[in-house]
Amino acid sequence: MGRAPITERVTTAAKGDVVVFLIGMRINRWRAVRHWPPVLAAMPRMLRELSRDKSLGMLGYRAYTAGPRTYTVVQYWESHEKLLAYASATRRRHHPAWAAFNRRARGAKGAVGIWHETYIVPAGSYEAIYHGMPPFGLGEAHGVEPVARRGERAAQRLAD
Repeated sequence: MGRAPITERVTTAAKGDVVVFLIGMRINRWRAVRHWPPVLAAMPRMLRELSRDKSLGMLGYRAYTAGPRTYTVVQYWESHEKLLAYASATRRRHHPAWAAFNRRARGAKGAVGIWHETYIVPAGSYEAIYHGMPPFGLGEAHGVEPVARRGERAAQRLAD
């Protein structure tokens, strides 16, 4: 089962800059079955690799679907340097998956689309609150602490 909700008000224990990486795919043509399943299967393999080896820098993630054809993963990273190092590491799962996607994309005529966005959020430009929730999002990735340590109001936490 999942983890128990934290009953008091807490906030993220993140210190310094926060790196948020969003990545996803969209199936544009269902009948192009040879093109989209390999793309869909690549992400869970990368997430397993990153989850097993914490030294790679991914702190946590959440996967979401937006209807039957769009998939998104929100990832939290220690640093943008570690994110970029993973993306370019030839002996890790991302590099061969990216090369395979590019080979397939030439003949796929848009059957499947991929996207990503990277956000480096400076310290003092993010805040979070969790109440009655198990660890989630930024709080799950960086841990949580009592709200009082960072300020009872969002404006106080943003000034941190």
